[in-house]
Amino acid sequence: MSPQNVISNFKTIVTKKFFCFEGRAGRAEFWLFFLAVFIVNTGLGFIPKLGAYAAGLWMLAMLFPMLGAFARRLHDRGKTGWMQLIALIPLIGGIILLLLCIPEGEKGTNRFGEPI
Repeated sequence: MSPQNVISNFKTIVTKKFFCFEGRAGRAEFWLFFLAVFIVNTGLGFIPKLGAYAAGLWMLAMLFPMLGAFARRLHDRGKTGWMQLIALIPLIGGIILLLLCIPEGEKGTNRFGEPI
């Protein structure tokens, strides 16, 4: 995993798959995007005084790309994208959602399309 892979994957998702909730996303695509968003958000948090606002704006800007990436990752596992609503469960919902994204996706074609 090189920095170029992380950056190119991030650019692809933000520009070409910004509002895409269809299809499938493999583990590498999802986790590289998640890593890029986490790194930028953490870096913005270190900026004095404006860090919290900048990080909040960043996460707001990444809302739809992240929802789309989560939906496509869940599709790869054969689950509906609506399972993202699990994240609304206080305290443990987000953890459960991330754990659902860890296992390998279905090998063959499923109802959401061809594997990537």
